[in-house]
Amino acid sequence: MGVEVLSGVVSPDHVHILVSHPPQIPVSKLVQRVKGKTSYKMQREFQVLRKQYWGQRMWARGYFACTTGNVTDDMIKEYIDGHTEADDNFKVADFESE
Repeated sequence: MGVEVLSGVVSPDHVHILVSHPPQIPVSKLVQRVKGKTSYKMQREFQVLRKQYWGQRMWARGYFACTTGNVTDDMIKEYIDGHTEADDNFKVADFESE
């Protein structure tokens, strides 16, 4: 699709990504593709997720998107890189393949 992921961070309940994409690709189609592909791949890799989300949506229906303009790409990247939320209950090992 000509999309480049510039930065990203995964939190227990949300994801931030900074992408560069061609203007002819609608943001809604990009988000649809990202959610679909990541859901498919995560459920393939982690058996517990496949059982939990069988026949259901893995991602929430909504999303927030904005363009750069008043702020620079570097400012957004800095925000994303500094965005960490400690959650003692969230452990990647809980989702390891069985």
